[in-house]
Amino acid sequence: MLVCRPATGYGGGPGGYDIIMKPAPVARGSLPDHEQKQAALDLLQEAWVEGRVYGVDGDCMAQVCLFTAFSELVSTYGEDAAARYAEGLPKRIANGEFSVQLAWQ
Repeated sequence: MLVCRPATGYGGGPGGYDIIMKPAPVARGSLPDHEQKQAALDLLQEAWVEGRVYGVDGDCMAQVCLFTAFSELVSTYGEDAAARYAEGLPKRIANGEFSVQLAWQ
């Protein structure tokens, strides 16, 4: 279950969240895997910043991103494969794979 805290100081959309619709970019052909991953990361970081600017809580952004990611994995590979993938996450988290060291610290 996703639980998001309401935005503070912003009220353009339902529940205090602004909704921004942008046209999908025109496809330019297939990119190599590493370029697709970099493009996806860049797009997600941009969306994350934009969400924060509009007052969406970081925890809410994280939950929705995880929900969306697992929904895509399930639709692509099926429930069993997505569940097997998720089983490995606790160890990867504990090993620090998702910890980000900030450059300015």
